[in-house]
Amino acid sequence: MRSSNISTLKQLLAFQTVAKLGSVSRAAEELHITQSAVSIQISAMESAFGTPLLLRTGHGVRLTDAGENLCSYVERVLAAWSEMTEGMAASLGGYSGNLRVGAVLTSEYWLPSLLMTFLKDNAKVRLKLHVANRDEVLRSLNAQEIEIALMGNPPEELQPSAAAFAKNPMGFVVAPHHPLATLAQLTLANLTSTNLLVRERGSGSRTTLTRLFKEAGLNLHIGWELSSNEVIKQMCMAGFGPAYLAMHTCGAEIKAGLLQLLPLKTNPIDRIWYVVQLPSKSPSSVATAFRRFLLLHGQAQIDHLIHQREHQVAQVSSPFRAE
Repeated sequence: MRSSNISTLKQLLAFQTVAKLGSVSRAAEELHITQSAVSIQISAMESAFGTPLLLRTGHGVRLTDAGENLCSYVERVLAAWSEMTEGMAASLGGYSGNLRVGAVLTSEYWLPSLLMTFLKDNAKVRLKLHVANRDEVLRSLNAQEIEIALMGNPPEELQPSAAAFAKNPMGFVVAPHHPLATLAQLTLANLTSTNLLVRERGSGSRTTLTRLFKEAGLNLHIGWELSSNEVIKQMCMAGFGPAYLAMHTCGAEIKAGLLQLLPLKTNPIDRIWYVVQLPSKSPSSVATAFRRFLLLHGQAQIDHLIHQREHQVAQVSSPFRAE
C-alpha cells in the first residue's frame, strides 16, 4: 500500500465508531455527520487496503476478518493520538473550568476511577458530580445544572446527542443456594412467582426491567424494592431472591461463585453506556474533552477496573490459599 493511500484520522474514527456500534446510521449520529459521509470514509479505507472491511447484515454491519484485524490497530492509533493531544494540553496547563457531570447510581462502581484519570491531566478542572437515579439525572440535565449525563438508557428526544462509550451488560442473578439455582432452564414467566429484588421507580434498570416483562406479556412481580445496587447485591447473595443487576456491580461475585447467572436465554442482556448532552446547548471545552476521553478510553478503563475487582474478590473469597 502506497503511503499516499494511508487513511486519515477521520476515516479511522468513522471505522472505529461503526465497528463499536455495528451500524452506519448510529455511527453517523454519534459523529454528527451524514450516513453517506461515513460510507464514503469506510469505502476509502477499503480502497486503500484493497479488501472489504465490513459485511452488511439484516441487523446492521459486522467486521470482516480483515476488519477485525484492522480494528485493533485503529484503536491503538486513535489512543496514541488522544494521548498526544491530551499530553500537549496538559503540558500547556490542560483544560480549566467546571466539569459538571451527572451519572446514574450504577456508575459509582467505575466512574470515580475514570474521573481521577481525566483530572490527573487536567489539574485546573473543578469537578461538580451529581449521582442519582435516571429520572433525577435527566432533570438536572434539562435544568442545565449539569452539562454531561452518563446513563444506560437515554430518552428518545436526546438520542441524537447520546454517544455510546462502553458496554453495560445486565443480568438476572441469584445466590447459589437459592432454589432457582438448581434449575437447568428458566423463562421470564418463571420469575413472576418469585420475590424479585429491583431498583426504585425512576431508575434506568427498573425502566428496562419493566419493559422486558411488558414485551413478554407478563406482569412484573416485585418482592423487594431498594434504591441501592449494593444492598440489592448483598440481599441477593443472602438468598432473598433473584435480582436484575448490572454485571459491572456483580461480575466479580459471579466469578468468585458468590452469585450465579440464571439460565435464561440472552442472559446477560447487552446494553450500552451513553454520554448524553443537550442537543441545543453548545458544550464547553472541558465537557468536550471529557466526552472525547470517555469515547476513546472509557471501555478499556472499565474493563481494567473490572479485572482488578474480580482479582480482589477472588482473593477475599479464598482465605485458605497456600502461602
